[in-house]
Amino acid sequence: MTLRIDISGLPSERVRFAASPLAELTAMLHVLAEPGHHPQLAGWAGDVWAGLRPELAERLREAEFLWRSSQADFLIPARPRPTLAEELDDVDRIDDAAYVTAALVTTCGSNHRFPSAAPSPLTDASARERALDLAQARGARQEAFAERLLADPAAVRARLRHTLEQCAEAFFDAAWTGVAVRLAADLRLKNDLLKRQGMGAALASVSGAVTLAPDGDCIIVDKLQDKATSARGTGVTFIPSVFGRPHLVAVHAAGWQPVVQYPVAGPGEPVSLETVTLRLEALAHPVRLRLLRTLARGPHTTGELAHVWELSPPEVSRHLAVLRRAGLLTGRRHGRYVRYTLDLPGLTALGSDLLAAVLR
Repeated sequence: MTLRIDISGLPSERVRFAASPLAELTAMLHVLAEPGHHPQLAGWAGDVWAGLRPELAERLREAEFLWRSSQADFLIPARPRPTLAEELDDVDRIDDAAYVTAALVTTCGSNHRFPSAAPSPLTDASARERALDLAQARGARQEAFAERLLADPAAVRARLRHTLEQCAEAFFDAAWTGVAVRLAADLRLKNDLLKRQGMGAALASVSGAVTLAPDGDCIIVDKLQDKATSARGTGVTFIPSVFGRPHLVAVHAAGWQPVVQYPVAGPGEPVSLETVTLRLEALAHPVRLRLLRTLARGPHTTGELAHVWELSPPEVSRHLAVLRRAGLLTGRRHGRYVRYTLDLPGLTALGSDLLAAVLR
């Protein structure tokens, strides 16, 4: 499953790599709302919560659906600016209809429920009722937020901006000083690759989950849902993030320029969802699990495995082939025989790989 970004005919200069203070603040807010996604930042999140004034803590809770499960599109800028204030000014220029719809997508759930061609809940009574019903089904806080947003979008927008400005004073400004250095180093690498080796090399350095299609007309992002969007006429922006790991956030809704926020280089390359699925399917068969239990004790040949489990050698060979394709076995020839060994690191990492693929 993938997000496909159509870049056919797009000039190379319309592919941008840039840092965004607002996008990084959004990543920090997500960490505060979902510290379980970011165990390496649990200490930081605990310290921030402990130091927040009660009023600001409550403000973050009342609007956390804008960054908890997914991020509102207006919080991931397509045209990053040097300062948070400049980016918040750009958000203020977004019209109410686009802002409210983006906020309702994260408040109420999937954007399938808010198609771009649908009437705005600000002007259409039935759309408004539907939005409130969806928000109510999600919880009391979501319902209250949606009601305030639809009744007085200007007031909610002003309150949210003030909340983000308070976050800057409380924790973001201090964290951004160190983060900006790492982002700048990453951007130098990406832009140098883009200039010297082309888009394919630059995308390969972003993440193993981001690739350029063989024909060069599409950027493919490994995600949990099949989506498609177009960057023709607008361009596509890649924003590095320190606090965003392991998430790969993508803005792809109609009417918004495609943006991908990616984690800066860290330990280990992400395993694709296809690989994780292949491994889970390989492990789902009871015979293959029995073979792995034997191989966990040491290398075995096909004949030895067949004897242990009273199976035919061809049947064992078929199961071993599935396990090898999934990357769970290695084989080494010794004379006439091939001895198979369990790839213990690959099997051990399956849980974290699955979690990373789901969270991505």
